[in-house]
Amino acid sequence: MMDARFGRTEYILVYDNESGEMTKYDNRSVSEVAHGAGPKTAQALFELGADILITGNGPGGNAAVVLEKAGVEIYVGASEISVEEAFESYQSGYLKKI
Repeated sequence: MMDARFGRTEYILVYDNESGEMTKYDNRSVSEVAHGAGPKTAQALFELGADILITGNGPGGNAAVVLEKAGVEIYVGASEISVEEAFESYQSGYLKKI
């Protein structure tokens, strides 16, 4: 299931459109961070080379700035649904781009 939270999500799933492969990255280390979990997760996405973020509620201000500067497109509205449903919603244009 998709986590509505961006910054404190436990895992980041990266889908490679060209190869069709999905890779899971452990993001649980941010659970120990009192402040700045969003920017740390945004930095992880940048390091993973993500072009698009599909998330529930979206990143907070600082994380959004990091993602914007990295050129990552952000789509919100994928809360409490499966990863497959979230990807289908993105492909169908049902998610909101911010």
